[in-house]
Amino acid sequence: MDHTERQIRAGAGDALAKAFEMIATPAIFGVGGWLVDGRLGTFPLVTLILVVVVFGYQVWSFARHYGASMDEALDSRRAGYGGPGPEAPGRP
Repeated sequence: MDHTERQIRAGAGDALAKAFEMIATPAIFGVGGWLVDGRLGTFPLVTLILVVVVFGYQVWSFARHYGASMDEALDSRRAGYGGPGPEAPGRP
């Protein structure tokens, strides 16, 4: 197995883990909200609030981590070019 194939498999595994986390976490909080709503008689208020807040936080968190990893990848590519000299791609 070459390096590229390992990267693809690792990326697919990471994507599956993120997808599971994106579904499971709001579902767990939704069940908790449903139990609270049952006790308070406010169904579906607490359930919806918890699910929306948790899902929104996850989207924000994933976007922040994705942006940081893209910045890191860009910095490593720029370091590999040897700086802004004439040998950098796109420069005459």
